Amino acid sequence: MERFTPAPSSLDALASAKLVALEAKNQRRQLVTSVRATGMSMRVDAGPELVSFTDNDYLGLSTHPEVVEASREATRRFGAGAGASRLVTGNHPLYSELEKRLAQIKGTEDACVFGSGYLANVGIIPTLVGKDDLIIADELVHTCIHAGMQLSGATVRFNRHSDVDHVRAILKAERANYGRVILVVDGVYSMDGDIAPLKELGGVAAEYDAWLMNDDAHALGTIGGGRGSAHACGAEGLVPLQMGTLSKAVGSYGGYLAASKPVIDLMRTRARSFIYTTGLPPGVTGAAIKALELIKEDKALVERPTTLARQFARAMGLATPDTPIVPLVIGTEADALNASSDLAEAGFKVIAFRPPTVPEGTSRLRFSFSASHCDADVKRLITACKKLGLEQNS
Repeated sequence: MERFTPAPSSLDALASAKLVALEAKNQRRQLVTSVRATGMSMRVDAGPELVSFTDNDYLGLSTHPEVVEASREATRRFGAGAGASRLVTGNHPLYSELEKRLAQIKGTEDACVFGSGYLANVGIIPTLVGKDDLIIADELVHTCIHAGMQLSGATVRFNRHSDVDHVRAILKAERANYGRVILVVDGVYSMDGDIAPLKELGGVAAEYDAWLMNDDAHALGTIGGGRGSAHACGAEGLVPLQMGTLSKAVGSYGGYLAASKPVIDLMRTRARSFIYTTGLPPGVTGAAIKALELIKEDKALVERPTTLARQFARAMGLATPDTPIVPLVIGTEADALNASSDLAEAGFKVIAFRPPTVPEGTSRLRFSFSASHCDADVKRLITACKKLGLEQNS
């Protein structure tokens, strides 16, 4: 029988051309197989053991024995999957406990868990605003916020990064032209590690009847005594929409919104990414419940990542961080990739972040510190960075 050989398609030609263009700019991404263990050690593609300083597992809870055991027990009791969306039969008993704990730690009436942080943002924003409304967003907000804004159909204005006066100027000029207004920021900006000025923004929002929303993905469990950016800024009560993830310091998976009861009830009724997504596996939910318990109880655990980040920054001549994230801007994509490769040779996994994740010309190494890093590993990292000429005061 003659074998059919498909002719090259225009689809493959498009994909290949785009990949070649990305390769030329050192912006092509490729997956590698990573096997993670305790203490932030890992292996990439079965290579030598590396210590990861690029992970978002800020408290080491993804491999914490109590969190792992909680996941196992939840799976044993309720099965490997939820079976359906939450509004059908997927709302297993662990959800109510998880949402209760999230509301408590964020200081709100209620909370709603989504399938991921991305799904939360693409569901929350279009549920609250539409074509006759305005969104004012910090120019450095996460990509998933951009997706949610686009889906909403609302008019979008970007303010200069953390510039409260610019936000006020936009509101003064345009507030009267729109029905509803949301201000959107990241509580902690993932590529720079800085904290949004929530107290000041909350005051401006209240003055103009706008709703302040923060993405606390990198703040829950790391600042504000573990409660996040609003508590770190003294902005309790000024941020009615506190969104975040369970996949970073919490060490599990999923996204959430903490807000008033009417807002949460609306999400459960109208947010499409909530309604039409299968519920999280019970093991994931059980792990998150235990992790939130540890965050609430162990303040030394919460404080350690930022303490280590400050030790590293001080030794490297970098600005003192307020979070576990320390950026080291290199410049070009090629130079950032080379620095990342050199650190791997020295035994460390530190990813090079390139456009479009960061602006052109600011490719960087992003060091993230975890409570499970040992002091000796941080010292070795400092030595390796200095040997490679990455120290900023050299």
